[in-house]
Amino acid sequence: MDNAAVSETHIGVVFFVGDRAYKLKKPVNLGFLDFSTRELRERACHEEVRLNSRFSPDVYLGIADVHGPGGEVCDHLLVMRRMPADRRLATLIQAGAPVEDALRDIARIIAAWHAQAPRGPRIAAQGTRDALLARWADSFDQVRPFHGEVIDVATATQIEDLVTEFLAGRRALFHARIDDGRVVDGHGDLLAGDIFCLDDGPRILDCLEFDDKLRSLDGIDDASFLAMDLERLGAPGLAERFITWYAEFAADPAPPSLRHHYVAYRAFVRAKVACMRHAQGDPDAAADARAYSAIALRHLRAGRVGLILVGGLPGTGKTSLAGALADRLGCSLLSSDRIRKELAGLAPHDSAAAPYGTGIYTPEWNRRTYCELADRAAKLLRRGETVVLDASWTSRQQRDLLAATAEREHAHLSSLRCQAPEALTAERIRTRARGPSDADTQTATAMRTHADPWPEAITIDTSGPLADAAEQALTAVHPPGPGHIWPRRPFFSPD
Repeated sequence: MDNAAVSETHIGVVFFVGDRAYKLKKPVNLGFLDFSTRELRERACHEEVRLNSRFSPDVYLGIADVHGPGGEVCDHLLVMRRMPADRRLATLIQAGAPVEDALRDIARIIAAWHAQAPRGPRIAAQGTRDALLARWADSFDQVRPFHGEVIDVATATQIEDLVTEFLAGRRALFHARIDDGRVVDGHGDLLAGDIFCLDDGPRILDCLEFDDKLRSLDGIDDASFLAMDLERLGAPGLAERFITWYAEFAADPAPPSLRHHYVAYRAFVRAKVACMRHAQGDPDAAADARAYSAIALRHLRAGRVGLILVGGLPGTGKTSLAGALADRLGCSLLSSDRIRKELAGLAPHDSAAAPYGTGIYTPEWNRRTYCELADRAAKLLRRGETVVLDASWTSRQQRDLLAATAEREHAHLSSLRCQAPEALTAERIRTRARGPSDADTQTATAMRTHADPWPEAITIDTSGPLADAAEQALTAVHPPGPGHIWPRRPFFSPD
């Protein structure tokens, strides 16, 4: 360990001497934090000791006063146990050292704290949809002067548009998170550079102390900060494992869209900080801001809530494709055949076979079935779940109903039509096992005759292996681009 060293950030300076580190806060006011007076800096020092004792009580040792020439107290130093630089998590990751055990311990520590962390109306207020939207808006305002100079205008615009779309339709998701006790007084600033992997366990430093509101957050938001940083360091596999471990330890069922959104939010916060460093003259800050913005945009795209119609005539393999697509995307699947049987009081495999347009396949039964399909889809979309809908979709009226649902719930609509040679579909109908569908070859012929045109749908060739059709569908729903992340497992992707 070097005897003496100095490290500086945009808000403070740390002096390393022997086995101690002394942190001095800069007299700055950046809007989101205010250290402009000695009293404010003193309060922040005491808060830092109190808050960080939650995670690393043996590191934060106390406060030392700085005296001026006349003996007066002019500032304050945070006194800390000095951590070995070569055990910094970020350093270990960049060196390719094994850190999985440490990351699992970190996930357990964070989840354990969240389980006992303070909660209440004041804290929960920061976890609402509107509170998050306000924080995004503040960041947008602070970054906007750097458009074109630091961050590409098109990138910034897409980020704002995707954030607005996601939050506009997800009020119920955030209410549910609050009701489930997921919004807590957490860490608020989990970064790999502030975590040290020691032989007796990790030490998590630098809990956010300057704003209680910013530390009042959803637990998955807290964990997503470190996951984002791991991805930035080029370790997407570790990011995936960490967020999975956290979710397991916290028993957190957050939908993938929310994880993506919070990773994007944390990346954009770092982009904002990088813009401020650029304004202070940091020569590397502009590149950092662009890199963080790229991470934010990729995750916002991947976390876009979608409503995916998978249709086609009987025997085209739409049900198999819908299931495979839902599995690959990790999203919800609803089937018109199953819902129809449920509404009729039948089990999915009970037969209700009848000539076309009769029995439980009359126009009125169709209306009931598709209205129920739309209602269930809407509830899932509001909770941040992308939904795959398995139905024939031969009726424009039925498609229009779901298109209106997607628009109302601020979800991206995708339409896929399965297609295979008629001889193959007839063979599939004749040889398939008993399932929820009652369609036979005569029904298929009648449906083909009465089907409305579906020009907006992307045709998926289902005549070959299911895996090939699934790849076509994935590409159609989420066209790959530079740095693209599939919204499916694995959750993270390298830059």
